[in-house]
Amino acid sequence: MDIDFIRSQFPAFQEPSLQGQAFFENAGGSYTCKPVIDRLFRYYHQRKVQPYYPFEASRLAGAEMDEARQRLAAIMNIAEDELSFGPSTTQNTYVLAQAFRQFLQSGDAVIVTNQDHEANTGPWRRLADSGVEIREWQVDADTGHLDIAELENLLDDKVKLVCFPHVSNLVGEINPVVVICAMVRAAGAYSCVDGVSFVPHGLPDIGNLGADIYLFSAYKTYGPHQGLMYVRGALADLLPNQGHYFNAGSRVKKFTPAGPDHAQIAACAGLADYVGLVHDHHFASNPDAAARGRAVYALLATQEAKLLAPLLEYLRGRNDIRLIGPTSIEGRVPTVAFQGRKNGGELAQDLIKFNIMAGGGDFYAVRLLEGLGIDPAKGVLRLSFVHYTSEGEVEQLIQALDQTL
Repeated sequence: MDIDFIRSQFPAFQEPSLQGQAFFENAGGSYTCKPVIDRLFRYYHQRKVQPYYPFEASRLAGAEMDEARQRLAAIMNIAEDELSFGPSTTQNTYVLAQAFRQFLQSGDAVIVTNQDHEANTGPWRRLADSGVEIREWQVDADTGHLDIAELENLLDDKVKLVCFPHVSNLVGEINPVVVICAMVRAAGAYSCVDGVSFVPHGLPDIGNLGADIYLFSAYKTYGPHQGLMYVRGALADLLPNQGHYFNAGSRVKKFTPAGPDHAQIAACAGLADYVGLVHDHHFASNPDAAARGRAVYALLATQEAKLLAPLLEYLRGRNDIRLIGPTSIEGRVPTVAFQGRKNGGELAQDLIKFNIMAGGGDFYAVRLLEGLGIDPAKGVLRLSFVHYTSEGEVEQLIQALDQTL
């Protein structure tokens, strides 16, 4: 991967106020790429009108919103009308849970995990108020791993929905989505995958994952503050409308009860621009959008593994921390959390003097920390990066950790 080319696409690396500081809180929100910023700037300057009317500014505004949906759907190998935009993944999940509240019957069961960020567990757990049985797929208390055998023990004909993360925002382990979704479907249930902590490491081929629902956040994926939600067409048609009554027949509107943010949806097309730029800089031209997405994902994953290896090697060599999740680069993303002698927030504060930007706390994964026997009030230190991080910044981090710990 050409790191200089990659970093040239992110204005943050040319920003004087950020020079010398290494950013390791990407799981909370990544830097925004230039194509997204350019589109947002243009929209507010030229097209900030109600879209889809016949006058030119309005026509262009609507066309750019449609372009975002069309191009992102093509990269992720899904139908255009299976992709919805909302203000955040948390909000999208909440709205979806309200649709399932009307769809499910009393006595039906929903499986959730304690590995999730609260956004993909809390709204589903509240369905218990309507008579839905909630079953918890629990992590291994030592490693944070989700064992598929445990899921198999929970599945029966009462289960209608299984909600789990592609990657936990603290464990960092990539769960076998294809295998899990096949199990869930064979049991006669639907699958809901939280992809928020996975997608920053490459847009997935959702069409081949087998998920019925897949959610992620654009602001953690180099884009604006929007939540993107895939709902398989057949399921979307079954679920009750949550939007205006006259939009009940529109898959892209029925899960959007409030007016969408036109400018930010339009700017999401910049994510497709970025994937295209990265692809064409590194590979021969390919007209297949999904194939381009897969090639870029493989490129980014290889680069991130290269960056992750020395950090994990360093942390494995310490006996004064508890590393959460896999200790090797296989099957994980570069989101690394550990418990130290100090509170997570204190460790993050200590790193500031070494120009390391990191986060400490519970990261809305309170149930996971409790399941691991870690006091959420003390929390953990989380170090998260993506492909645009440099080898020098990883070395800067390791040196800072060595002096801080």
